[in-house]
Amino acid sequence: MLLQMKNVSKNIGVAEILRGVCFIMEEKEKAALVGVNGAGKTSVFRLITGQWQADEGSVIRANGTRLGYLPQLAESEAQTEAAPNADHTLYDVLDAVFAPLYKIEAELRALERQMASNQGEIAFPQIIKTYDKLTQRFISEGGFESASRVRGVLRGLGFPEERWAQPFGQLSGGEKTRAMLGRLLLERADLLLLDEPTNHLDIESVAWLEEYLRAFPGAVLLISHDRYFMDRIVTKTIEIENKTAYVYNGDYTTFVKQKAVNREIAEKHFREQQKVIKHHEEVIKTIRGFSTEAAIIRAKSREKMQAKIERAEKPADLPDTMRLRLTPSIKSGNDVLSVEGLAMGFDGKALFKDISFELKKGDKTAIIGPNGIGKTTLLKILVGELVPDSGRIREGVNVKLGYYDQARQQLDETKTLFQELSDTYPKLTNTDIRTRLSAFMFRGDDVFKPITALSGGERGRVAMAKITLAGANFLVLDEPTNHLDIYSKEILEDALRDFSGTLLYISHDRYFINHTATRILELTANGLTEYIGNYDDYLAEKQKHLQAEIKTDDPLPSGSADESDRNRQNQWKTQKAQQSAERKKQARINRLEEDIAKTEEAIARCDVKLADDAIARDAAASEAVYGERTELEEKLDELYEAWDATNSEGS
Repeated sequence: MLLQMKNVSKNIGVAEILRGVCFIMEEKEKAALVGVNGAGKTSVFRLITGQWQADEGSVIRANGTRLGYLPQLAESEAQTEAAPNADHTLYDVLDAVFAPLYKIEAELRALERQMASNQGEIAFPQIIKTYDKLTQRFISEGGFESASRVRGVLRGLGFPEERWAQPFGQLSGGEKTRAMLGRLLLERADLLLLDEPTNHLDIESVAWLEEYLRAFPGAVLLISHDRYFMDRIVTKTIEIENKTAYVYNGDYTTFVKQKAVNREIAEKHFREQQKVIKHHEEVIKTIRGFSTEAAIIRAKSREKMQAKIERAEKPADLPDTMRLRLTPSIKSGNDVLSVEGLAMGFDGKALFKDISFELKKGDKTAIIGPNGIGKTTLLKILVGELVPDSGRIREGVNVKLGYYDQARQQLDETKTLFQELSDTYPKLTNTDIRTRLSAFMFRGDDVFKPITALSGGERGRVAMAKITLAGANFLVLDEPTNHLDIYSKEILEDALRDFSGTLLYISHDRYFINHTATRILELTANGLTEYIGNYDDYLAEKQKHLQAEIKTDDPLPSGSADESDRNRQNQWKTQKAQQSAERKKQARINRLEEDIAKTEEAIARCDVKLADDAIARDAAASEAVYGERTELEEKLDELYEAWDATNSEGS
């Protein structure tokens, strides 16, 4: 055991932050700490590192356990006393981890010079002994590997070699966080605490970090909103909900499924027990009504029996989440956008060139690529914020654009939330505005908060609220999941899957791409490449291309076996193509089955509402629920048709 949190509670003033938190971290274990924003995840890290002290309970660390801690950007910037010297180069900041080894190396060189000059002959055996001891230590602690490890981490985290000599003080906030992550990975910690380690990393760097952490010999406890990342790394998920901790064995997807099952069981048990208790209470009340001595005795006996029942706690209410529905006000034509020969550069340096693609109605397209390749610039050109150096953009008939920029620059810093919506949509009533903001978790006096006082996640919710009011049929989104907690991401995913318009977005969230994209455009230094399907399909296709390149680089031998080899190669290619097609087909079936299950659950919820006496007596409420149910039934029919058609493909 490396770490144990034992019944830990923490208060800040009169506010309770954590209550009775318990979990254990074993050696080499990889675990994730999840929960909604503000649940207390970072507070757990502060208790583990000793920044905070528990009010109750204890945080127990095994003797000699070395911690490595990567805080979030804002917190790391505040810890200026721990920040590297601004004048040191990026390479030196990471290389400083090996300063103790370089000190040993200097001692070895000094001993070598001493032995070479034949000084101190009487102590020569002692010098040899010291030299051997230091050499073994230098080797065991990786002295000969230090330079290659620094270079590997810098490249893995997306720093090109020409940036290694740049002063640390000239890096952006995100780059500094990346550099500090790199330094942390090079240290020999027994337990790494990583708070949002994938922030500021592109997809390639995140994939590299996954492999690094999977092979990391120590334990890792991470906070992350990157579900794909967690699925690839963790074997245990610890959820902080309603101020306490719940431990689930398995990755994030396993946790989600198990939590849903546990909650359903707990709710069913609570409902059934409440029925039993209510029945006993009614029986006791009836018996007492007889007013005989025997009846009173029987009533008291039943009361004693009821008092012995171990009462099940009512499952805690789920955290508030935003409610999101994206409905186009008009339908666009089939041709939504055509891009031909687009090129763009800055200061005489080309960013990209010869970019061409088309978007059709209903397409859900993700743009991926490394940081700095020009993805955001491309979107800004498409929405008219930048003018390209060359190329042509043609917009289709009845296309109504909705744009969500990751910098939230379209929000007016001088206004309140209420003013932002009312000024953008002056025809809305005060009630309409409050209702819409309430759907995005801004209630009461929250609607009068100034934009300047909002967090990144809150700004994102305001920007998304504006988009839902726009009635757009073509959504262009730049990193829409940034600053959203996991539950809000899932709500956004559902809304975008149900969106009947056209979608184009940039994202580094592979789980999000997997659940929303039907096509991927990869932007690289060589141009734009199109892949049909979601992120898993993209990876499979990339792997197929890689294997094809390997085969091409390995020419077939000439001679009598030439034809046989070609036949085997063609059979292999055919088999791989069939396997790829089958994977894509199965992925579509899985997504359809997931959508069918969710739609059936939504219909069941409508049936429960229609059976409610309060709703049944309210004609308007009944009509609204019935209308929603009718729409869901139509959607379910379409899903079943699509499922049947997909299953029939190739048969």
